[in-house]
Amino acid sequence: MNHLQKIAGVSSLLQAVIYISAFVFFGAFWNYPADADSVGQFAYLAENQVILSIVNLVMYVLFGILLAVLVLALHERLKVNSPILSQIAAIFGVIWVGLVIASGMIANIGLAAALELSVKDPDQAMTVWRAIYSVVEGLGGGNEVVGGLWVALLSVAALKGKELPKILNGFGLFVGMVGILTIYPADVLTEIFGISQIVWFCWLGTAMLKSRKS
Repeated sequence: MNHLQKIAGVSSLLQAVIYISAFVFFGAFWNYPADADSVGQFAYLAENQVILSIVNLVMYVLFGILLAVLVLALHERLKVNSPILSQIAAIFGVIWVGLVIASGMIANIGLAAALELSVKDPDQAMTVWRAIYSVVEGLGGGNEVVGGLWVALLSVAALKGKELPKILNGFGLFVGMVGILTIYPADVLTEIFGISQIVWFCWLGTAMLKSRKS
């Protein structure tokens, strides 16, 4: 049990690092020519396909794997004192894992397919790419309802079972509610959720490493 909690604490910290790395990459290095025509946009995507594929693997697939470890560890920690809430939270956590990993796979396969099609018909390829991007955003990019439900429910379970720092659980409720509110398509809500979850992952990981339950 202690060993799993320690691994999960490290996983939580690594998830925060992935979040920060994604913000830095897309904020400082990614310069997608949104105003260019289809040929220009696909030329940029083709030139940066390898790095974008790697970023998608890390940001979605690796993140999902680390999230799976954290979901399991938190369920094991909370199920004794809050069995029902812990189980419900774990269900949403597992669903979120699947959605996040699926988003990364769809993004990379879709990018390769769109680039191949762009050689023959750039306009049609752009239509395909936009459809794929919408699916990725809907599953795990622009909509964080499932992740928000997971954070909110496990925070309530932790409060009820008197697990983890009380202030951390209160902050987790805030993070979870913001995630749920992203059902409304507003970029500011997604950004607040992402930034606040970086803090939550760091705080949670530190707490799990400092105070592991036997």
